[in-house]
Amino acid sequence: MKLPVIILNCKTYGQVEGEGALKMARICQEVHDETGISIAICPPSIELSKVASEVAIPVLAQNVDTWDGSVKTGTVSLSAVKAAGATGLLINHSECRRLLADIEALITGAKELGLDTIVCSNNVAVSKASAAMGPDMVAMEPPELIGGDISVTSSDPDIVRSTVEEVSKISPDVKVLTGAGVKTREDVSKALELGTHGVLLASGVIKAKDQKAVLLSLAEGLLKK
Repeated sequence: MKLPVIILNCKTYGQVEGEGALKMARICQEVHDETGISIAICPPSIELSKVASEVAIPVLAQNVDTWDGSVKTGTVSLSAVKAAGATGLLINHSECRRLLADIEALITGAKELGLDTIVCSNNVAVSKASAAMGPDMVAMEPPELIGGDISVTSSDPDIVRSTVEEVSKISPDVKVLTGAGVKTREDVSKALELGTHGVLLASGVIKAKDQKAVLLSLAEGLLKK
């Protein structure tokens, strides 16, 4: 995945149900094509295959289950999201926490399949522990700011800066993203100034009246790098 990057997590917002997910993915593709900025999308799981077949930008799974290879009902496996066209996955989002053993198993399995891994973290300690497992990226998102109107880059820049420093000590190959409250191009630009390689965001784009205009504005924050 080309860096710096904007990763858009669609979650399960009503705006991305049914055809809404493909509409959002096409907007992401258009903004990428018009600006050259790297953008990835995490559609609802039920729309993953459809979205991946229609756009060229990276498509990531919002969540994947650990799986022992036996036949099960309702399990979303790494091989299934790979077959559906996903190029990577989110792990341990604050709304879908995982045990450390599960995080490690998913990172290991994803590497075997050539899938990118972004491990979400709520503090510096978890970021360090995650980095030691060797994901491609760690995304710092203080949960109390997720979905809010105050960006972590302005409310607590030290936690972003510390995460970048500590993750680099563990593994320089692991890149850091930040999120939670990121809604403006200034928030994105500040994230890069603090040493991160992009942002993970959701509501600021998904719930916007003009989603493309907002995403274009956010992309300008990366263009200023």
